[in-house]
Parts: sequence; C-alpha cells; structure tokens
Amino acid sequence: MHDPAETRAALAGLPADVLDSPLFNADLAPVPQSQRTWSTYNFAALWISMAHCIPTYMLAGGLIAVGMNWWQALLTIGLGNIIVLVPILLNAHPGTRYGIPFPVLARASFGTTGANVPAVLRAIVACGWFGIQTYIGGEAVKTFIEALWPAFGGLGGDFSLMGLSLPSAITFLVFWALNIFIIYRGMGAVRVFENWAAPIVLVMAAALMIWVVDRAGGVGPMLTQPSKFATMGEFWKAFVPSLTGMIGFWATLSLNIPDFTRYGKGQKEQVLGQALGLPTTMIAFSAMGVVITSACQSILSGVPLDKLWDPVVILSYLTSSVPPPGAAEPLIQSGFVRGIVALVSLFGVGIATVSVNIAANVVSPANDFANLAPRHISFQTGGLITGVLGIVMMPWKLLATAGAYIFTWLIGYSALLGPIAGIMVADYWIIRRTELDVMELYRPEGKYKGVNPVAMVALVVGVLPNLPGFLKAAGVTSGPPNFFDDLYVYAWFTGFILAFIIYVVGMRLRSPAA
Repeated sequence: MHDPAETRAALAGLPADVLDSPLFNADLAPVPQSQRTWSTYNFAALWISMAHCIPTYMLAGGLIAVGMNWWQALLTIGLGNIIVLVPILLNAHPGTRYGIPFPVLARASFGTTGANVPAVLRAIVACGWFGIQTYIGGEAVKTFIEALWPAFGGLGGDFSLMGLSLPSAITFLVFWALNIFIIYRGMGAVRVFENWAAPIVLVMAAALMIWVVDRAGGVGPMLTQPSKFATMGEFWKAFVPSLTGMIGFWATLSLNIPDFTRYGKGQKEQVLGQALGLPTTMIAFSAMGVVITSACQSILSGVPLDKLWDPVVILSYLTSSVPPPGAAEPLIQSGFVRGIVALVSLFGVGIATVSVNIAANVVSPANDFANLAPRHISFQTGGLITGVLGIVMMPWKLLATAGAYIFTWLIGYSALLGPIAGIMVADYWIIRRTELDVMELYRPEGKYKGVNPVAMVALVVGVLPNLPGFLKAAGVTSGPPNFFDDLYVYAWFTGFILAFIIYVVGMRLRSPAA
C-alpha cells in the first residue's frame, strides 16, 4: 500500500482552492510521481488475472455453439481483443501522464458536472458485472463444498432469500464480503492480489488441461470438428455480432483504464504490459478451454456438451464420489485425493473470480460513485455502494431471465459505452492534443466547468441508432427483420465512430474558449 504520510505531503503541495474544492478528495487526486510504481509486470499481471475467469474460459464454447470451428472461434476472440486494445491504450495514456482516474479525465470532455453521466453509466454496468461474477463465484464455492459435504446443499430446505436457497445465499455473501474486504485495503492490496492471482490461476488451468488430455489419451474430437458455415456469407452473419460481443467484453475497461494506469511508472510500462497481457491471455485461456472441453468429451461422454464448457461442472465431476453419467465409477477413486482436488479447485476458481471482479467491476465504480460527491464518498465507500447495488440487482435473476448472452448483455452495453470511448478519445487526442490543465479539472468554475453540450449530443447520437435493435434483442419490441437489426450487431463500432465524428465537428464549431 502507498505511504499515507507521503500522500499527505504530496497533497499539501496542491493549490488551496483545489484542496477545498467539492470536486476533490484524496482518492480522486492526481497520483504523486513517487507513488507511480506499477511496472510492465504489474500491468501484464492485471490483465492476465482479469482474463483468467470463467466467462473467458467459456467464450470459445459460445462461439462454437453458434457454428464456428475451434480456430474460427479463437480468431474471433483474438481479433476482438486486439481491436479493443486500441481504445484501451488511447485512454490509458492520460492516466499515466497526469495520474488521474477515469471520472476526473471525463471532466475534460463532458464537463465537471457532465462527467457524472458517463461515470454513472459505467458504474451501473460494473454493478451488474460485479453481481454476476460474485454469483458465479458463490455457486462455484457451493459446488465444491457439496463435493466435500453433500448435506450442505440441503441446508434450509425450501427456505429462500431474495430467490436464493440458503446454501447459495451463504456462499454468495461470503464471496461478496471477500471482495469488499480486499477493496477496503486499497489499491496497494489490489496490486498485490492481482500479482499473485495471475500465475496461480494459469498454473492450475494448465494442470487441469494436462490431466484431462492424459486421461482422455489425446485432445479429443473437437479440434477436428468442421465449421457449420458453408459460405462466407453464413459465417459473416455469426462473425460480426460475435466480434462485437468480444469487444464488448472489455469495453468497460476501455473507459476506466486510467484508474490503473495512473499508478504506472511510465507509458512504456503500461503499453507493453497491456499489449502482452490482454490479447495473448484471452486467446491462450480460451484455447485451454477448447482443449479441456474437447478431451472431456471422451472422458465424460454421458454429459451434454453445453455442460462441459463450464469448468466448475468438470471439476465437480472430478471431486464427486458419484460416478458421472455413462461411467461405472468415480473419475478419482481415492476420497483423500478427491478432497485435495476439491480444495485446490475451490481455491483456483475463487482466486480467478475475485481477481477479475475487483479489478474490472469494483475499482471503477468505486471511483465513479466517489465522483458524484467527492467530499462525502471515498473510494472505499464507493466500493461498498457497488457491492450493495450488486446485491440489489439480484444477478441470479438476471442470469435466469436474460436472452442471448451476446445480443442482450455484451452488445447491449457496448452500444452504451462505445460512444463514451469515442468522445473521450476524440477530446484528448484530437481536440486537446494530449494537453490537459489538471488543476482546472478539480475547479467547479474552471475551464471545464458545468456540462459540455457537445459531448451530451454526441453521446445521444451515438446511442440512438442502436436502441431499436437492443429493444428487439431484449424482447421489449418485436417485428420483422429491418435495417436497425442489421445495424445493432455493429453497435460498438457504430456508437464509437458516430460519437467521435459528432464530437470533433461540434467542438471545432464552438469558440476556442469553450
């Protein structure tokens, strides 16, 4: 963790009106140069630990399910992550140069008051992801506890809490508390946790892959399975929405990456670390998911393929004393070995889920909520608000009632966040030529004061064309296929480009003083 005395000394050097500003608190303040200690490894480890999560593991499975073969799925995942890396690096630059977090950077383009709009929109998406990841992690814990203690699943009988059974509620709340505990320790604890999580999860996933391939006597049938698309036209119809979904997967971080890069030693460290960490890990971890699932088709021939894409399901069969479907005996004969595997699996899944949840879904909204009232909401309080909203949104019901994962969640919020990314990139790189007056970002009556109407218009124009397609994908409206349905699959691209162009043109038309 950073030295509090050093932080106070650095803050004491800021102008008195900034220190007294209602837009300022210590968590949103520029990080002093002496405390910008994140190295290339820290940034690579951040992405490795965030990418090593259950949703990443299952991405290729979703693409294969819609008809792609294994290399088409991995190509789509890799290309999507290379594309989204561009806005991530562009928005990362001001974080490292000026030491400011995302909501403060957004004040330059949206205004000191208007910045609350993108901050809250980003925070709401993060709260949804926080709840979903916490629920997934809690259910994984529940699965492994049941493998060691079968009676746990029956605790409470028919009792339910907000739609959750008692065992699910217990594991959800335990997982929730662990996330909040780490965030209350501050960004120093986040860095340490991510550094340790990255290699641990990678080693455990590799160990599982080696075991199942050895047990199956090969990599299984999936790597020879052909694509279901006979023509390029058929493939394109699945490829475009899938690619947009892959971009949407990390569209959140393309906005709030300054929350992390503000701690970087320099631009070289953050650029190299992120370039090494994000696309390579997403491709490698998805590929491991393909190999493990393919080999498990031979080992667990009685289990439906859609179940085998979930690593928790595979590990639950490994740790169960009950033979899996189609088998005469448990996969692991020794009860002692099963117990060890269950504990190690619980630890690995827990580390993977907590690491991505804290980095991707708590750090940003904690800063975003703090931006609403800096004098009253600290980073820790913002994290607590995120956690509470993550419960209130009842993610288990969201998962139970949501439609197609790609169309309603990933593409849906990419249509919202794409325009914000376009505005921020246009403002910093085209309009301001990377030059910001940092102290003015904290002054309510400074050069960035109020609401920038150009940014608001650009945001609305960027979102509106994708709204009809989203409403239909979510089941709110219906009707025959139309132009807006075709446009919706390009949601992130459409929103980013439209908002970028409208913002640049609008700002050029305004007076230089604006």
